[in-house]
Amino acid sequence: MASNDLGIVVDGTQVSYIGQDCEGVPECLGRKYGDFTKRLDLSFNLLRSLEGLEAFICLEELILDNNLLRNDLQLPRLPYLHTLTINKNQISELDSLLDHLAEVVPSLKYLSLLGNEACPNELVSLDNDESDYQRYRYFILHKLTKLKFLDSRKVTKKEYEEATTRGAFMKVVKPKDDLASSDFDPNSPSFRQYTPLPQGSRDSTSHKGVFAKCRYVYHGRHSEGNRFIRDDQL
Repeated sequence: MASNDLGIVVDGTQVSYIGQDCEGVPECLGRKYGDFTKRLDLSFNLLRSLEGLEAFICLEELILDNNLLRNDLQLPRLPYLHTLTINKNQISELDSLLDHLAEVVPSLKYLSLLGNEACPNELVSLDNDESDYQRYRYFILHKLTKLKFLDSRKVTKKEYEEATTRGAFMKVVKPKDDLASSDFDPNSPSFRQYTPLPQGSRDSTSHKGVFAKCRYVYHGRHSEGNRFIRDDQL
């Protein structure tokens, strides 16, 4: 094992560049070690881009944990890469990322996305439970059909069967913040209030009664029309 003043640690075909606060892959890494490196560890940095990885033509394992990678991360084509960990980054959406991985890393067998917003974790968020995580697994396995391990769990035959039949319908769609906020902003142009009342009664500044025909009719014991019926009248 050898190391230098730049924080690069080399052990045979393994290269580590950990905790150096770099925002991109240093050019010197690919220039010096790209031809023979099979395992590259770039964890605990500030990576926002993966430009420069194209020099690592023999790469089989890539560790990108604890960085700042987002949904738009782009990997070069790495035909021999079988292990990829992107734990604790800023990935919030899976669809485009999985399509990208299916294209550029065709030999991928192990993928881990723990600690990202896109990975449901019931220990971190009360909004998630085990069923949410299972749906997440089905969706990923539907997209990446060669995976043997996902996160810290081996993929089972039953999961693959479920992913084949139902995985395409397991995508979780979250509203964008700007759209979600406008839906509840009465002053927003996109806000639409719904009311079954006649047009003349929709003016909040007018307190006059309105008589008009309405196309909404209520039937049944629990309808609005029965709200004021006393128990002794039933």
